[in-house]
Formats: sequence, structure tokens, C-alpha cells
Amino acid sequence: MNWILAVLIVIAAFFFMEFMAWFTHKYVMHGFLWVLHKDHHIRDGRKVEWNDVFALIFSVPSIVLIYFGYADFDYRFWIGIGILTYGIAYFMFHDVYVHQRVKMLKNFSNRYLRATVKAHLEHHNPHAHYNYGFLVAPIRYYVEEFKKK
Repeated sequence: MNWILAVLIVIAAFFFMEFMAWFTHKYVMHGFLWVLHKDHHIRDGRKVEWNDVFALIFSVPSIVLIYFGYADFDYRFWIGIGILTYGIAYFMFHDVYVHQRVKMLKNFSNRYLRATVKAHLEHHNPHAHYNYGFLVAPIRYYVEEFKKK
């Protein structure tokens, strides 16, 4: 497979995963699987949450696609890599940076991160039924942050 096409597939899979994460967060995690997600909204310092089961669930398609696409490095492999890359970005942003479940990246900040973190933390407010994205927040948060001096 052409390396340019492979890179484009990885990028497309990565961005598609943000949509899938938003959709799953809104309709599954805050829906019929709230029982697994609700402990994530209780910030009590635990290092392991029932919500972590979703990381395992999301890893299955990545593992399967990488496994079946590995022999020929076909499109399945690269889609799996895109999903894996999103998972790493999600973990680094959400669990490490925002919630500090791993104590690092405390003093790293920029406008994008501040806006996205603000949106995510507002999602954690009681009865907040908005801001379901993980790496991309509603545009108003970025506009607000970029207007600041």
C-alpha cells in the first residue's frame, strides 16, 4: 500500500474516532451503560474506575484490525493504527492531562488545551448534559479562550 494512502487512512480513522467517542459518550456512557461511566463523574482520587472498561471495549476493534491487516499491511492495519493512535491521544489528554490520574503534564498549557479542558470539566458539573467530545470541544470554548490576552 502507498505510504501516503496509509497515512491518510490513519488520520481519517483518528478523526472518525472522535465522532465515535462523542456518540458513544453521549448515547452509551450517559445512556444504558451509565452504570460503568458514573464513577468517572465522582472524582474521589481513585486510580481505577469502572469507566476504564471502555478503554478495553474501544481497544478490541483496534487489536482485531491490526491483527487481520498485519500480514499485508492493508487498510485494516492502518485503520487499527488510527484507532490505537486516538486511544493514546485520549489517554494522554483525558486521563493524564485533565484528570491527572498519572501525575505528569501538570504545567503544560496552551489555548487549545485550556479551552478543551474547560469544556470537559463543565461536562462534569452536576446535571450537565453537554460537551460530550473528548479532544474537540464546542467552538465557543475556543473563541472564548482565543479572545483572552
